[in-house]
Amino acid sequence: MKVYAVCCFLWVSFFLPTLLLAQQVPGQIVCYEPSSAQRYIGSPSLAILPNGDYVASHDFFGPKSTEWQQATTRIYTSSDKGKVWRFLSEIKGAFWSSLFVHEGELYLLGPDRHHGTVLIRKSTDGGQTWTQPTNRENGVLLTGQFHCAPMPVIEHNGRLWRPMETAHGPDLAWGKRYGAMVMSVALDSDLMNAKSWTTSSTLLYDSTYLNGNFTGWLEGNFVVGKDGQMWNILRVDDKTSHQEKAAMVSISEEGKKLSFNPESGFIPFDGGSKKFVVKYDSISDYYYTLVNSIPEQYSKQYPERNPAGFRNVLVLRRSKDLKNWEDVKVVLEHEDVINHGFQYVDWSFEGEDIIVLSRTAYFDGKADAKNNHDANFLTFHRIERFRLLD
Repeated sequence: MKVYAVCCFLWVSFFLPTLLLAQQVPGQIVCYEPSSAQRYIGSPSLAILPNGDYVASHDFFGPKSTEWQQATTRIYTSSDKGKVWRFLSEIKGAFWSSLFVHEGELYLLGPDRHHGTVLIRKSTDGGQTWTQPTNRENGVLLTGQFHCAPMPVIEHNGRLWRPMETAHGPDLAWGKRYGAMVMSVALDSDLMNAKSWTTSSTLLYDSTYLNGNFTGWLEGNFVVGKDGQMWNILRVDDKTSHQEKAAMVSISEEGKKLSFNPESGFIPFDGGSKKFVVKYDSISDYYYTLVNSIPEQYSKQYPERNPAGFRNVLVLRRSKDLKNWEDVKVVLEHEDVINHGFQYVDWSFEGEDIIVLSRTAYFDGKADAKNNHDANFLTFHRIERFRLLD
């Protein structure tokens, strides 16, 4: 029998019968929230501490959450390579936030709420306690309205890099309000001080892109090409076609200017209408990603469905040049498109394996998730010996 550590740890006795019925849920369950609670599990982020322990985080969204005021994020840890997880701490005022390790210490970076102020926190005890941002010298980095997903914080050329989006318009509709940008900070500076951080120029939504079918870009990845060119590779929203795309926005050498060519910058990218993470593996010389592709059988079953609404298949893909991608393996799949999803995954290379944290919508033994988007589980998975897969 699997051993599960549930996030609603005070309610274990109440929900344990349901979880025992949910043993068909793939992977290890990090935490669970019933769909009836109307607080859905979002924003998975995963980090590996210097001692080898894993740390995971998620936030809550939905009508019974506080995502629009001061969002709640919860932190978990595993000391046995993801087999068993335990609750560590709860943070008020953290949403869409990324965990990362720098110089042996754990950080959490993201807005305080839906379209909120960007904050950074530090933990020196593996995530059990956290600093509380109070001002620009102590964790308040950007004030205003900002959007992101828990995207990786990447070290390159003496700096840490983290994509972000402005969310203040000029059109406040979803997608149209988001402007692509990148934050960066020198490795030897004080990450808690706003003065240490540089922000790039912003590229706003442009209604003329994709012959007028462009409806937004968001949740960018910082990726370095093999020629040294820095890219912000973004999710693209285009509801008119199941032929999904990504946008490759170039970043200037000093990180202060973004530029985009709409004729060549949109590339075919299966899963590009949902959040994805791209990372480079120096051993194989491949870029890898995990995406929610749309296999033909599901596209034919729901020909009019928004491509962002397919989240029931998770595929490992790879590329030599960031533009031409090939499937490696279907990692997770459920035949139900409507109420099952493996999405917003965060992942890391670990030796010969890839470890994965998923926002998972799945039947819990008694009830479905509300839909494939509004997840009721946070689950952990391992892709073993991924470099040998074909």
